[in-house]
Amino acid sequence: MTPERPDPTVPTATYRLQLQPEFPFGAAAAAVPYLASLGVSHLHLSPVLEAVPGSLHGYDVVDHARVRAELGGEEGLRALAHTAREHGLGLVLDIVPNHMAMVPRHNRALWEVLREGPKSPYARWFDIDWEAQGGQVLLPVLGHPLGAEMEHLEVDGDVLRYHDHAFPLREGTEQLPLPQLLDAQWYRPVWWRLARTEINYRRFFSISELIGVRVEDPEVFEATHAKILQLLHDGVIDGLRIDHPDGLADPDVYLRRLHEATGGRWTVVEKILSDGERLPASWPVAGTTGYDALRHVDGVFTDPAGAGELLGQYRRFAAPQTDRGGHWESTVRRAAYRVLEHELAAEVDRLTRSASRLCAASPDPALRDRAPWALHTALRELLVRLEVYRPYASGDAATVVTEEAAAEARAAFVVDEEAGAVDVVRGLVLGRHGDAPDHLEFRARFAQTASALRAKSVEDTAFYRYVPLLSATEVGGNPGIPALSPEEFHAYCARVQRDWPLTGTVVSTHDTKRSADVRAALAVLTECPRRWADVLTEVTRTGEGVPDAQLAWAAWQTVFGLGPADPDRVRQALLKHVREAGLYTSWTEQEPPYEEAVTAFVAAGPCGPPGEPVAALRGELEPHVRANVLGTALVHLTMPGVPDLYQGTEAEYRALVDPDNRRPVGFPPAEDAGAKGAVTAAALRLRARRPEVFGDAATYAPLAAEGPAAAHCLAYVRSGEVVAAVTRLSLRLAEAGGWRDTALPLPPGRWADVLAPGREFSGHARVGELFEPLPVVLLERVG
Repeated sequence: MTPERPDPTVPTATYRLQLQPEFPFGAAAAAVPYLASLGVSHLHLSPVLEAVPGSLHGYDVVDHARVRAELGGEEGLRALAHTAREHGLGLVLDIVPNHMAMVPRHNRALWEVLREGPKSPYARWFDIDWEAQGGQVLLPVLGHPLGAEMEHLEVDGDVLRYHDHAFPLREGTEQLPLPQLLDAQWYRPVWWRLARTEINYRRFFSISELIGVRVEDPEVFEATHAKILQLLHDGVIDGLRIDHPDGLADPDVYLRRLHEATGGRWTVVEKILSDGERLPASWPVAGTTGYDALRHVDGVFTDPAGAGELLGQYRRFAAPQTDRGGHWESTVRRAAYRVLEHELAAEVDRLTRSASRLCAASPDPALRDRAPWALHTALRELLVRLEVYRPYASGDAATVVTEEAAAEARAAFVVDEEAGAVDVVRGLVLGRHGDAPDHLEFRARFAQTASALRAKSVEDTAFYRYVPLLSATEVGGNPGIPALSPEEFHAYCARVQRDWPLTGTVVSTHDTKRSADVRAALAVLTECPRRWADVLTEVTRTGEGVPDAQLAWAAWQTVFGLGPADPDRVRQALLKHVREAGLYTSWTEQEPPYEEAVTAFVAAGPCGPPGEPVAALRGELEPHVRANVLGTALVHLTMPGVPDLYQGTEAEYRALVDPDNRRPVGFPPAEDAGAKGAVTAAALRLRARRPEVFGDAATYAPLAAEGPAAAHCLAYVRSGEVVAAVTRLSLRLAEAGGWRDTALPLPPGRWADVLAPGREFSGHARVGELFEPLPVVLLERVG
C-alpha cells in the first residue's frame, strides 16, 4: 500500500531567499528550476511588503497593504508563485508583525499620526507613550543638539524638512516662527543621543529607526495582516515565518488569532530558546525557526574536554578581566547592566513610571510608599537576572522571575524595608495584584523589555566580549557550555519528533553571526586547543601592534574560520566586533585611534605575512574541518523537523553576518558544489521521495556504535527506513588510532548507500568501511 502523501502546503524542506532590489521576484523565478532540482519543497522568502526604498532586508516595512514595488510588486510575486507551482514548489513567507520603519515620508500611517496626533485613526497602530515628553513623539534624528541644527530645518509648504527627512506640519502651524512651530507639533525632532533616555515610543530592541506596532489591537491586526491573509487564501503562499514574536505585547493571543485567520497554515516563530527552555505548548504553531536545532547540532560537534582547555588557554593568552570576558555568566550580567543603563534606559524609566502609578493607586497598603528609585532598582535587578528572553501569559512567570533571582535582587538594597520593592515588582510581574488593564499592560511591557534586554546584552554584547570559541557565540547558543554529548543530542531529537515534528531547523540564516561552515571549522579548535595556543603565541605578541589581546584572539579565530579571505571583509567584521563589545569603542562612541589600531593590526597581522602559520594550521586540519562541514549538513537534513537551507549553503559557504549576509545570492553549478553539494542534494531528494520517513508521523531512534571508537560515530534511524551516520571529533579519532574494530549494528535488512550508489551493507557494518569514501553515510533500506 502506497503511504498517504502529506499535505503539500506543509514543507518537507525550505530554501531561504533574501530578496532585495538586486534580487527581485523575477530573479527568484529564474532560479526555480535549479532550486526544484535540489529537492526542497518550498521557497522561503524574506519579507515582501513595501519597505524603505533600497532596503536590503525588508524588515523595515512601511506599508502592509502593498507588495514591494522594487521586488516586482504583487504581480511579480504571483508570477513567482505560479512558476514555483509549475515546478512543484510552494512559498513560505517571512512576516514582521512587531515593528515598522520610523520613516514618516514613506510610512503614511506614521505620517498621519505625526500630523494629527493621538486623535489620528492610526494612533492606535503605534506603541507611543503620549503622557511623556509633553505629548510629543520624540524623533531622535538630529545630528547635533537643536540649537546647532536650526539652520538645517526648513518649512516647505505643509512639510518640515531636515536633510533627507520630511515631517508633516500640524494644520494651521505653517506660518509660525520656527521655534514656535516646533513647539506646536505632535512630535519633536531632537539630537539622536536623546534616544537613550528620552524616547517615548517602543522600538525594535534599541533601534530607533523601527517603531513598535500594536498588533494586539484587533483592528491593527486586521489592517496589518489583510494582504498576507489574502495571499494565503489565494494560494500564493502556503506558510509563514513570524519575525520576533517576543517583541509583541501578548504572543499567545497574537498566535491564536493568526492561527484562526490562516486556517491553521504551517507557521514557525523566530523564538530563541535558552538551554532547558521549552516552547509554550499552547502556541498553535509548528515550532520555531530552528535556532535550538542549531545549538544542538553545533554542540555535538564540539569537544567538551577540549572546549574547557581552550577556555584556559584563552584566559592565559588574553587575561580578560572578570567583567570583560573572563567568565560567561559574569560577562552576561555586566553587559545587561550596561544595556539597561544606556540603550534601554528610556524603556526602564517607562516601566518605573508604570509601577509607581500602580503602587500609588493600589488599595493594598503593601504596595504604597514605594519610591520611584527603589522600584527602578528592583526592576533593573530582576531584569538582569532573567535567564530566558521573557515570561509568557501561557507560562508560569514564577519559573522565569524566580524567588532565587528576587533574593539576589534584594541584596542591591542597604535598607531591608526598601528591598521590599523587589517583592512588589515581582508581584506585579507575576500578576499577584490583579488583572486590571493597567496591570496587564505593565506585565506586557516588562516582558517586552526583558526580550530586548536579552537580545542586546547577550547576542549583541556578551557574544563579542566572551570569545574563547567564536563558533559558540551564536544565536541560541550557550558559550558557557558550548559542547553537548551525543546522548543530549539524541534526547533533544526524540523530544522534537514527539512534540514539534514539523518545527523548523537551521544551521545558517541571514542572522547567524557565522555560517555553519565557518563554525564547523572553528569547532575543530576544541580538538587541538594547545596547538592553537602555540600558533597564536608564535604569530602575535601583545604590545607589537596588537590593540588588545582579546581582540587578537578573536581576529585570529576569524581568519582561521574563514580560510583565505578578503582583508576588507575581515576588517569590517572586526570593527563590528569591537563596536558591539563596547569595551574600547562602540557604535555611538567611536574611538578613532583604537579603531585605526584595529585596522592596522588586521592588515599587518591576520591578513598579512604573520598569518601564514594560522593558514598552515588550517591546511593541516582541513580533513577534520571537512568532516564537521559534511556532518553538520547531513545531520541538519535528516534530524527531526523541517530543514531550512540558507541561500548558497548547499555548497561550502563561508560567511559572516556583516557584510556577507546582505550580498546577493549566487547559486553554485553542480560541478562546483563539491562533496557538500552532493550530500545536500542526495539528502534533500531522499526527503522529497520519502516524506513519510521524516514527517510528523515519523520516528527517531539513536543507533549506537560498538567498539573502541564508538563515541566518534553519531548515528540514528528514521522510521526504520533511513540511517544517517556521521563522524564527530575526527581529529581526536585519528589521534586515538582511527576506527579499528568499531562497528555499527544496522537494523535488519539490506541497506543501500544513498551517497555512493552500488554499496550495500547489512548486519554489523564496519564503521571504517562505512566511512571509506566520506566521513558521513546515508543509508536507505532496500530489502
